[in-house]
Amino acid sequence: MIRQFLIVDADDTLWENNIYFERAFDEFVEYLGHSTLTPPEIRAILDEIELANSRIHGYGSLNFGRNLRQCYEHLAERDVSDDDLRTVMSFAERILDCPMEVIEGVEETLEYLAPRHDLTLFTKGHAEEQKLKIDRSGLGAYFGHTAIVKEKDVAAYRTLIEQRGVDPARAWMAGNSVKSDINPALEAGLNAVFIPHAHTWTLERQEIQPGAGGHLLTLERFSDLKQHF
Repeated sequence: MIRQFLIVDADDTLWENNIYFERAFDEFVEYLGHSTLTPPEIRAILDEIELANSRIHGYGSLNFGRNLRQCYEHLAERDVSDDDLRTVMSFAERILDCPMEVIEGVEETLEYLAPRHDLTLFTKGHAEEQKLKIDRSGLGAYFGHTAIVKEKDVAAYRTLIEQRGVDPARAWMAGNSVKSDINPALEAGLNAVFIPHAHTWTLERQEIQPGAGGHLLTLERFSDLKQHF
């Protein structure tokens, strides 16, 4: 196969991520103890807060803590104390202490792909937090280039391709998020590999929109990349 330019997502593609945010949310719901709202209804309110704040503050566990605090202040049915807010923030802060769980088959697949293709790790979020996760995962050595951006949109993909001097026709974006990994890559003229994850964040879910000529490949698991590349 002709050498390809493989761009790979990080969170929930290489390692588990959103499951820890979901656990923090469950703790938050229990602590809130709302008398009428169900967990899905609370989640919908938090989603609105996160959607608005992500445009300003970006992503990551610290920003998630800020969102939980704002949601608590909005929904609490009792007087809000400083201790309450510290407790709510701690649900998010503990995410950084969670063990790094590399998804099954990822490391051996990267070991197979690295000599055959040009690999770039492309992730969004808080830069220092993402760097920490890359270091803890031990997977950084398989990538010739790493890029951390505030948002993975069409402009970000076009900038990456231009900076790397790559033909979009030979570029593939592999990830679990239709919103950040698939649709903007296709719209930017790249190819895409969709690898669904059962716990993809709600705000990263969209319908796939075929792009301008880019090919779309859907795989069941990350290790299936070895069969195509």
